[in-house]
Amino acid sequence: MKKAVCLFEDEGFQNFLPLVYTRPAYDLRCGILTIREKIKTRFSSYNLILHTRSYLKEFVQEENPKILVNQFDLPNILFINGRLIVAKDSVDQIKKLKDNSILYTDDGSVVAANLSGENLDKLIKSENEFFPFQLLKNIQHVESNLELIKYPWHLVNTNGAEIVNDFNLIVKKVQKNDAGKFKSVEFKNKKKIFISKNAVIDPFVFVDASDGPVYIGKNARIMSQTYIQGPAYIGDNSIIKSGASIYHNTSIGEVCRVGGEVEASIIHSYSNKQHEGFLGHSYLGSWINIGASTNNSDLKNNYENISILLNGKPVETGSKFVGLIMGDHSKTAINTMFNTGTIVGAACNIFGSGFPPRYIPSFCWGGSDFLKTHDINKFLETAKVVLLRREKNLSLKGENLLRKIFDLTAEERSRKIKP
Repeated sequence: MKKAVCLFEDEGFQNFLPLVYTRPAYDLRCGILTIREKIKTRFSSYNLILHTRSYLKEFVQEENPKILVNQFDLPNILFINGRLIVAKDSVDQIKKLKDNSILYTDDGSVVAANLSGENLDKLIKSENEFFPFQLLKNIQHVESNLELIKYPWHLVNTNGAEIVNDFNLIVKKVQKNDAGKFKSVEFKNKKKIFISKNAVIDPFVFVDASDGPVYIGKNARIMSQTYIQGPAYIGDNSIIKSGASIYHNTSIGEVCRVGGEVEASIIHSYSNKQHEGFLGHSYLGSWINIGASTNNSDLKNNYENISILLNGKPVETGSKFVGLIMGDHSKTAINTMFNTGTIVGAACNIFGSGFPPRYIPSFCWGGSDFLKTHDINKFLETAKVVLLRREKNLSLKGENLLRKIFDLTAEERSRKIKP
């Protein structure tokens, strides 16, 4: 029987809200691949099981019909924390775990566990939302120097290194003739540039891989007068608009349309930032639309480290560069401005003059002048139109998920929105 590996969520998912309202933490992208894709690639001989929060279960199962979700009827399972960005050393440590042993970080978080028998049975029959590893007995505890990602800006800050790691992992050979078929296009350090099948690169584009690799996905199009600086990833079927500057440490997911200036940022699939405007050290979810001349700050004028409001509490990031974090289905009007370290929830519509608040709960409508609750039914009507424009349908389970998120975020809106 093929071994099984289970990607699991723990309480640490909360620090990645609003990005993970609509997805498990392991489906966040960092580099070319999502965390799940990295683990699946490095544990390719294992069957994959997914564990997620109960309200996400039906939607995740619908999106992954061939994968077990929150089902664990197997004699032995290797559990891996969905907040672990795996590398060769971590894979080696996890694969060496003996039966009924748990691998911990320095702060006591569970990185991985190899379980069978009574311990496995006790874990999967628990009624807890998250696995109660601390209740297991007769377990070997193994300490490690591995770290789990804790905040969205950690993903952004490590994105360039992960583009390099993923490039080396999945690109076995760069065809020498790939770059040669594109006329009037300048490539620097061709051996670190991978261009997938049917990608189109218009004349007068400069792809610079001198500081890191550039990966251009299937059917992507790079329009004229564009500059791409590696490390960078352009996903399948995405379009980089004419005159865009895509600077180092940037990942753009599948079916995106991106223009203007983007630096050290991650954009999930099916999101648009088509026009002029700066996006830096930011993380955008899916189905986002950024209006023309929208800009964000990612550096304070006094060059101090940035603190942000996360789940209603101030958090010191320890970083001088933190931009915009925005949840799925949110939108901005033209000329919108975001201050350093702003968090915008899912399904928001932001507009108006001046800087909106640095923390905006999900399903909000407005900006600096006022915030009110975004009508859920009107939002869903718009969401259906947006998905149809990309030949997608909002399923009943998808709609139910968005309604659930609306309910889950009601309390934080009540604290933020004035009567």
